[in-house]
Amino acid sequence: MPYKKPNIEKIFYTIGEVADMIGENQSTIRYWENQFDALKPKKNAKGNRLFTKEDVFTVKLIHHLVKERGLTLKGAQLKLRDNRDETIHNYEIVSQLLEVRRQLVEIRDNLDGGKQE
Repeated sequence: MPYKKPNIEKIFYTIGEVADMIGENQSTIRYWENQFDALKPKKNAKGNRLFTKEDVFTVKLIHHLVKERGLTLKGAQLKLRDNRDETIHNYEIVSQLLEVRRQLVEIRDNLDGGKQE
């Protein structure tokens, strides 16, 4: 019987891992931490930031509002403070639609590749 590697989920992510996930600089995430009350990652004894899954989701949400939708930091702060549930719902819908689009493009590319052979 082959060895099956256990699927281990991380509890905490470093700021470098979070920055890589969203394609931003670490300094931008540190700046957002100071600007948004919703983003407060834990810090270890050395002062390194440790992001939970919820923190990572908040960073992705802020990135979506500021970088993809073009809101100012003040606008994003107001959106998260006043309409957090609606903002999260809209973000999840957009994420799902982008995933469907990615899958459709992949299918199209596979079909186009099959015709050329």
